[in-house]
Amino acid sequence: MGEVKKLVEGKVKYIGLSEASPSTIRRAHAVHPVTAVQLEWSMWSRDVDPTCRFHDYLDKITYFEPASNIKNLAVGIGIVAYSPLGRGFFSSGAKLVEAFSEGDHRKNLPRFQPDNLEHNKSVFERVNGMANRKGCTPSQLALAWLHHQGNDVCPIPGTTKFANLNENIGALSVKLTEEDMTELEAIASAVKGD
Repeated sequence: MGEVKKLVEGKVKYIGLSEASPSTIRRAHAVHPVTAVQLEWSMWSRDVDPTCRFHDYLDKITYFEPASNIKNLAVGIGIVAYSPLGRGFFSSGAKLVEAFSEGDHRKNLPRFQPDNLEHNKSVFERVNGMANRKGCTPSQLALAWLHHQGNDVCPIPGTTKFANLNENIGALSVKLTEEDMTELEAIASAVKGD
């Protein structure tokens, strides 16, 4: 991190980390302020849980606390949320598995295994139902859920088609009430497979 600090003094303006533990973030931040941390975060993968995010200072984070504790620190570390559509699940539901190529690593993830996938179909159906009520797509609803986690959260869906880009941008118009967020938390907590 000391060498990275030298870069900041020269040409680099900000430092970000990816998949860093709270202890790593604390050590790095002691050398130079960390601007953002990239983590997997979606309704499908909720390791950055809002109930675990209320720490005021980096020195209160311990190694044994979940990585989610980096959220909402007084130091202003932003979250760059990758796989915000649950590795494609909230764009296609269980039918996504049919499109997996032979080498697609998602085939090995527990949430896509037959027993869990059968259960998780109902999760997608509930998200889809709520999306219909809100006048949006399941993808937009999943992204809106992240947008409503705070203005320091930036989801980065892996978008390869212009139509999907436009759909994802549409998520910015989806407004969620406190009741909507509570409903989505209940839906998301039903996901099976770590």
